[in-house]
Amino acid sequence: NIFRPSFLRMVKDILRFNREAVESLEHEDGELPLGGYLKKHQYGEEFKNHYIIPMGAAIWSTDARLMETFPARFFIRFFHNHGLLSVNDRPVWHVIKGGSRNYLEPLVNSFKENVRLKTPIKNIVRFHDHVEIESERYGIETYDAVFIATHTNEALRMLEYATVAETEVLSAIPYQHNEAVLHTDETLLPKRRLAWAAWNYHILKQQRDKVALTYNMNILQGIDAPLTFNVTLNNTAAIDPGKILKRVQYEHPLFTPESVAAQSRHAEINGTNRTWYCGAYWRNGFHEDGVVSALDAVEHFNETMYEQLYLRRAS
Repeated sequence: NIFRPSFLRMVKDILRFNREAVESLEHEDGELPLGGYLKKHQYGEEFKNHYIIPMGAAIWSTDARLMETFPARFFIRFFHNHGLLSVNDRPVWHVIKGGSRNYLEPLVNSFKENVRLKTPIKNIVRFHDHVEIESERYGIETYDAVFIATHTNEALRMLEYATVAETEVLSAIPYQHNEAVLHTDETLLPKRRLAWAAWNYHILKQQRDKVALTYNMNILQGIDAPLTFNVTLNNTAAIDPGKILKRVQYEHPLFTPESVAAQSRHAEINGTNRTWYCGAYWRNGFHEDGVVSALDAVEHFNETMYEQLYLRRAS
């Protein structure tokens, strides 16, 4: 690669982007979609198609065409905050051994007897002094308030009477379906073993409407095994059927100019009609973002309940 002019141009663009991008956080260029930003600043096709767009597509499980519509400021701020605008001084990331379920168990341990799994909610009706939640298994139950920690489209389906603001905000943050396949087929990884990475982006000959990539779980989770365990997103047809271990269907939030604008309206609907909203979609779409939004919702709930109690006593 070092002798290819296009590769050298890409490296030059990477260094320039890392050096100049942060300035756009306070500049009107940050309002541009990512594709428009790259075009305005004359970044090359090699940089766009083989570096910055694949990086974003892999991070947010979003196809390349949609990545170009990402708000540049949202994209650059994430890269800046996570140390991705550096070549040599990038942070070392840690993962929870055994995956996310290993932090969920201790998180709910103190109230696990109250956790109801496989209990679909049919309806949520809000009143001025209580909330009624209906499920097929338990019927209608009455609560003081409700926290909705689901995807936006699921939240709207559950609400009996969503307000105009709730409809506008939640419908502006869409989700995309992705299929994840756990397998041991090494042909989904780069041909050269030295090129194997934790995240391996697939540049396919025929463009699709969804991102395709393979996570090397042995690297991600530090698995020492004779087999290489991989998780491939949206490229099932390329996997040897005899090496497939499990298929899982996921939905991931899509970050568009409209959805990023909707994030700023969180306060308009949070706490309205005894309803609080939390989820990773309010921030960058990751597990940590879900936790932060939940803590924010609880803090807002406590403040609201304290104010109501104070006013009730004062009256």
